[in-house]
Parts: sequence; structure tokens; C-alpha cells
Amino acid sequence: MKPLSQTQLSNFLKRFNDFKDAELRSLEIISATQIKLSLAAQNSARDFDWISLSFLFTDVTDASLVQNSKLPLIDLNDGISIIMTNNEFAFAIGACYNIDSIKNSICYVISKSIKYQESSF
Repeated sequence: MKPLSQTQLSNFLKRFNDFKDAELRSLEIISATQIKLSLAAQNSARDFDWISLSFLFTDVTDASLVQNSKLPLIDLNDGISIIMTNNEFAFAIGACYNIDSIKNSICYVISKSIKYQESSF
């Protein structure tokens, strides 16, 4: 898995068009401080081919999650958001621009670090 840094964040989200119209696949609680999320998205660096991505959130400080059975029902027309706040990554479903909107999302994770892995669709 590759670490995602604050300096890479903007280009990473742009590469996947903020994950608009992506598909959530699975959400796994590994431990009290580790969560793994898998999804499929279009990659602009590969002529918009679909690929699978897994995010590993470590040192999780706050989260609100949904059950795996409900993931296919979540609309990702607005994509996902990942922002930096107080030296933490804040991930949420939907277009969120600050920590308050992140915490109002149907699913969010706040962690000290994020790693990701790309794989074939």
C-alpha cells in the first residue's frame, strides 16, 4: 500500500474525478484504530478505465460507518471528499468542504494516515 500525503491529495482526487459515480464495495473494521474501504472508480490516467482501490485508514480517531449490505445503495454522484484538518485526514461520502460537513456525512472516517492500493477491476 502507498501512503497518501497532504501534498498528493489534490492530484489524487482529481485523477479519479473525486470518485464521482464510483462504486463502494466493502468496508472492514480491522481493529478499533484501523478501517479498510474498497471501491471501484474510473482512472483518468488510464483513459477512464475502471480500477479497484482499497483505502487503509490507520490511527482512526473518529468514524461513522454503514453496514456492508447498504454500500451498494449509497449514491456516489457527488463522489467522496478527503480533507486535511488538525493534522488528520477526514474522509467522507459526498461533497464536503470542512469538518462539520464531513461529520454530517452518512459515512466518514477521521484518521492520522491513509494508504491506498490500486488493483484491476
